Amino acid sequence: MHQEKIAEVIQEVKKVVVGQDKMVNRLLIGLFTNGHILLEGVPGLAKTLTVNTLAKVLHLNFNRIQFTPDLLPSDLIGTMIYNQQTANFEVKKGPIFANVILADEVNRSPAKVQSALLEAMQEKQVTIGETTFALDRPFLVLATQNPVDQEGTYPLPEAQVDRFMMKVHIDYPSKADEMEVMRRMSNMQYTSEVRPILSKQDIFDIRNQINAVNIAEPLEHYIIELVFATRFPQQYGLKDEAKYIMFGVSPRASINLNLAAKAVAYMDGRDYVLPEDIKEIAEDVLNHRILLNYEAEADNVNTRSLVKTLLEKVPINKSVTLK
Repeated sequence: MHQEKIAEVIQEVKKVVVGQDKMVNRLLIGLFTNGHILLEGVPGLAKTLTVNTLAKVLHLNFNRIQFTPDLLPSDLIGTMIYNQQTANFEVKKGPIFANVILADEVNRSPAKVQSALLEAMQEKQVTIGETTFALDRPFLVLATQNPVDQEGTYPLPEAQVDRFMMKVHIDYPSKADEMEVMRRMSNMQYTSEVRPILSKQDIFDIRNQINAVNIAEPLEHYIIELVFATRFPQQYGLKDEAKYIMFGVSPRASINLNLAAKAVAYMDGRDYVLPEDIKEIAEDVLNHRILLNYEAEADNVNTRSLVKTLLEKVPINKSVTLK
């Protein structure tokens, strides 16, 4: 079991990053379950710093890609370059060839660039010219979005957002945490080095151990009930919420909720899943997969509040038959 090493990883990251425990936890869950993460928060909340620090502690190659309106797919995946000395075209690989990719402000680039990134996420390979290259494992994409400034952006289509395992909302730090951040960063001589804790083989071993975590059948039923409650809310007594939901979540939601709950249990030192594990991770797995209508926007209703209501109203039945 690697729980002690995971605790060391978190402590190393805390040497640099203050008050973003949830973000670090979700990034580790994504890494350990082979899932990609969409981070949403206003600028200045240490998203880039956290990802970069985590990559160092995990001894993984890291690349940050700033998405801009003039970015081309070749800037992301690479291109063919003519070598005058050999009179041949040679492959120049792009920044996508790393273990951890930070796609900063992914909604700033047009659809062609977004689709190139999402194809690499899904297929774990890239085609340049006539040659296909497998991406190094593990491969994790962490994309960020700024929820405030939406002018001149290209919002990700719902089908593409669904490819992210979780959408994590990053909140402002507490007063105490911000005081610590201010003191650290206002000291121009402040430096903090981190040491690598986990190797790639450790990460693969952790994945195997998470895969062996037991989830009881009633809890599997509970996940299915939560998923179906987003699709047919009236059948679950959610009449008020039903008028806001245009489309419920896809089957990817049940798969990722199962995986994420196992990871939460494992990181808590257990080889079995509790209902609390599912409830803890449900918002991040489900919130970006529920499509709301204009009435919800008019009434200031968001998916996070809907997921909270689902967790309150959908019961855990110990004996359920699938229909």
